[in-house]
Amino acid sequence: MNLNVSSTIPRTGCRLGLLAGAGRFPIVFAEAARSQGHIVHAVGVLGMASPELRHLCHSYAEAPLARVGRAIQLFQRAKIDHVVMAGKIEKTLLFQSFRVLRLLPDWRTVHMWYRYASRDRKDDTLLLAVIREFERDKIYFDSALDYCPELLVKHGFLTRRKPTEAQWRDIRFGWDLAKEMGRLDVGQSVAVNDLAVIAVEAIEGTDRAIRRAGELCRRGGFTLVKVAKPQQDRRFDVPTIGIQTIKTLQESGGRVLAIESNKTIILDPAEVISLADRLGIVVVAINAEELEMRAAS
Repeated sequence: MNLNVSSTIPRTGCRLGLLAGAGRFPIVFAEAARSQGHIVHAVGVLGMASPELRHLCHSYAEAPLARVGRAIQLFQRAKIDHVVMAGKIEKTLLFQSFRVLRLLPDWRTVHMWYRYASRDRKDDTLLLAVIREFERDKIYFDSALDYCPELLVKHGFLTRRKPTEAQWRDIRFGWDLAKEMGRLDVGQSVAVNDLAVIAVEAIEGTDRAIRRAGELCRRGGFTLVKVAKPQQDRRFDVPTIGIQTIKTLQESGGRVLAIESNKTIILDPAEVISLADRLGIVVVAINAEELEMRAAS
């Protein structure tokens, strides 16, 4: 697996493709890229990408999830050879009844599926399959962080409220579990309470995992630990939080959000931290070294 990011700083005003899924990330990236003078041509996944991208990008078109060939054609027409992938892809669609009739894949998607994704259907396998299919047409994927590294959260306490000793124990307990789930390419988040696992994120995504934790931990007060995978490929699926994460935590009874510093994207950081402070939710950005020191002290 390619873990490297671009070795050169992207020049101002380059033509750049954006393959956009759901959520705020594609919007934030398009705004950042445009402010740097890049010319962004976006292809949104039909039914997932925000219509707001039409007003933020030089051009915008949509392609269904299972029409990889269509997305490739759209980027070729725009003379794009470097693309950034941003936003959530709702992979639960792949497991619905009559998925072939619902998705109607084109032949490039069928080729991708059987050539590059026949081993398993894990996140990394599927997203790397997309990248490899694009590379057949000399279209290469960069990491969004090559263009806007400022999106990565810095180390330290982000909110006024800090974890209690009991919450630190849950953070340390959840960290190793979340890292192991990431190594297995299951998910990036684990909800824990009183040194017990409440919920583990899988294909449903972080918000639904948080809601499930709230249903199972009726007394509330649980901690969510969200980390990067040990084998994280920064071209896709970088752990990301935003305003919705905080809202979902509050609605579900969560009290602490621990994320991995310098490896997690935080969208709209000022708004996120302000909201967490108002709701009394702890947000802290940590790393393995700090947890080891706290465990030893």
